[in-house]
Amino acid sequence: MTPDQPQAQPPQHQAEQPGHESQMTPAPVYDEPDRKGADKLKGKVAIVTGGDSGIGRAVAVAFAKEGADVLIVYLKEEEDAAETQRAVQAYGRRCERAAGDVGSEAFCRQVVEQALKAFGRIDIVVNNAAEQHEQKQLQAITEEQLLQTFRTNVFGMFFLTKAALPHLGKGARIINTTSVTAYRGSPHLVDYASTKGAIVAFTRSLAGQLAEKGIHVNAVAPGPIWTPLIPATFDADKVASFGTSVPLKRPGQPVEVAPAYVFLASADASYMTGQVLHPNGGEVINT
Repeated sequence: MTPDQPQAQPPQHQAEQPGHESQMTPAPVYDEPDRKGADKLKGKVAIVTGGDSGIGRAVAVAFAKEGADVLIVYLKEEEDAAETQRAVQAYGRRCERAAGDVGSEAFCRQVVEQALKAFGRIDIVVNNAAEQHEQKQLQAITEEQLLQTFRTNVFGMFFLTKAALPHLGKGARIINTTSVTAYRGSPHLVDYASTKGAIVAFTRSLAGQLAEKGIHVNAVAPGPIWTPLIPATFDADKVASFGTSVPLKRPGQPVEVAPAYVFLASADASYMTGQVLHPNGGEVINT
């Protein structure tokens, strides 16, 4: 267990998605400075969506520690994005920021153009941005909510990958964030879980398409992780018990998930494509 983290979090709620890490108590753990990098991504360039906070921030920082420059994409959380940029730069790497909606194909093209202008190449694409909205009944999921959730979680992944693909060479990595909900379902997050199932199918399908080009496509399916999306989705009482039902009896920290992305982005995963890693606190799932 990461140091000084309680097994449960105090009750709290944020009114707006995707949430702000700067308002969380306790703050999520996104880095462990004593854990040294090994230049596994030296000279690489990564785009990380949802990179301002949560898992995206931890991934951006872990990539920087391994020698990569990073462009983080986020919606509008400027304070959180500035902290991620500071943390990346503290490891001596460059960090660009791009604010906008990944559900816009035009914006995703702009992100790729910004990365190429700043760094001259793209080696890794992490499709991590997501939103979720709790609804107890299917009838409560409006057309607007359904379209918005799929636009952020699925369409954005299609748009950014499509824009980046012409610039990815042999050895490039595409890593998608799915969820444990893709495998066990979620009665109160039916549309969100459906998007995460789509991401698994996208990962496996695109992996087969790009294998002959030497581009690897994999995914990570986190379980309950302490990120801004949690207090921005659930009421205060549910937040207080979040993650306590898994075998490890606690929510995970973003820093505990980031190594899965480092592995998949590096040469260590040279014989893996179309696969999903499961940092989920011990939930037994049928993959």
